[in-house]
Amino acid sequence: MTDTNGFHIDKQRVRHAFDRAAGDYDRVAVLQREVGKRLLERLDYIRLQPNTITDIGAGTGHLSKHLSQRYKQALVIALDLAPNMLRTARRHAGTLTRLLRRQSFVCADAEGLPLADQSTDMIFSNLTLQWCGDLDRVFAEFRRVLRPGGMALFSTFGPDTLKELRDSWSAADGAVHVSAFIDMHDIGDALLRGGFADPVMDAERFTLTYPDAYTLMRELKLVGAHNAASGRNHSLTGKGRLRAMTAAYERYRDNGTLPASYEIVYGLAWAPAISNMNVQENGVVKVPLTALQRRRPDTES
Repeated sequence: MTDTNGFHIDKQRVRHAFDRAAGDYDRVAVLQREVGKRLLERLDYIRLQPNTITDIGAGTGHLSKHLSQRYKQALVIALDLAPNMLRTARRHAGTLTRLLRRQSFVCADAEGLPLADQSTDMIFSNLTLQWCGDLDRVFAEFRRVLRPGGMALFSTFGPDTLKELRDSWSAADGAVHVSAFIDMHDIGDALLRGGFADPVMDAERFTLTYPDAYTLMRELKLVGAHNAASGRNHSLTGKGRLRAMTAAYERYRDNGTLPASYEIVYGLAWAPAISNMNVQENGVVKVPLTALQRRRPDTES
């Protein structure tokens, strides 16, 4: 995919950033943990009993552990791009020997899953898709590895995320300092192109507050959220531009603190129960007539 706007994701930089963040991540990832909790709560309304779950972007394994505790007979595959994150996840699972036997740890990219076709019943992914440059490719991989009737449940960041920081940097220079996050409706369209059925999308907003812009940027680095866009400055940011950005951010100060907005997008979609359907490039799904069965009317009152 050609990068025309400077927002292409540098996966090597992402891997390196999260490798460095593994030691501090659980201490500072307050928002990530809250969103993960809310994503888990959505499983209360879903009647799927999976045998295999793939947690994509598993990080330090916090949510993988909860998935193992919820689905006690399932194998949970904790998959992450950063090796140090997976080492931390394995250590956490290793404190519970019975849990470790039902978990697997795979270092891989969501855009190229090293999993067999139709090998998992549930894909669970918390705040990971924003680090992927090609959403169609990601959903094609999700669709490939899901068994018929399987489910993908995920969260990611929407376009209003860090809008104050983005606007403040734009007042300082023309480089890309904050990633471009995909709109909820575009994500839903990508699910349909990928051959998923019954996609459900919704969003909510959080606002975190900080004493100054420097504290916000330090926290972003501690959770691994470095600027990985190709249009970023590849040299050190000068003190003058940094001062210009922090001065611009002061426009948002309210009651003594600076806000940082986060738009959280949630998605749920199903792999169709018919396994031999043909998804065309234009998103049209072709189903052979031999795969269709006439339903008998429900005679129960």
